[in-house]
Amino acid sequence: AGEDSTRSASPSVSAKKTARKGAKTIQTAPGPSMEKASPGSDFVIGPDDVLAVNVWKEPEISQTVAVRPDGKISLPLVGEVVASGLTPKQLQHAIGQHLEEYLSDPEVTVIVHEVKSQRVVVVGEVAKPGSYALQTPMTVLDVIAQAGGPLEYAKVKSICILRTGADGRSARLRFNYKEVISGKNLAQNIKLEAHDTVVVP
Repeated sequence: AGEDSTRSASPSVSAKKTARKGAKTIQTAPGPSMEKASPGSDFVIGPDDVLAVNVWKEPEISQTVAVRPDGKISLPLVGEVVASGLTPKQLQHAIGQHLEEYLSDPEVTVIVHEVKSQRVVVVGEVAKPGSYALQTPMTVLDVIAQAGGPLEYAKVKSICILRTGADGRSARLRFNYKEVISGKNLAQNIKLEAHDTVVVP
């Protein structure tokens, strides 16, 4: 009986070891939340965004810089480069081309350190009117909630979104807060775009 119990104990011990190894693997695996926090590869850089520019083995050139209101950044050897309107990959390529005059096969990495260009404005009868960062897709309802919600006497059926298109034309989009929170006509709860203004009368 003693031998049987010894034999039966050994598989359970190895099973525990395997379980512990499995647990360690799960705990040490990198979480996806870190990747989701940074802007995607199709993110378009704009004024006031903060960029981390790294040139491999060139610490003097590698810097964290803010995009100026004119859309440009300045770096040693490179000088002024237009960053606004480009994706990080496109800017990497542009900086690399400038550096080819001074370095052999420069390896450039551009990371968006802080997003400040993508913002929406909420004005009128809300608890906290102001400018809000648009780092993730946000709907009209999302930004109104972030602004503390409508005040007691706000005309929640007559909220509008002011938007200027790429062609310079202005659009006025209506939003009925009462309908949306009641689950009706949800199509009007559109995703906001950078520089939209939400007016709560």
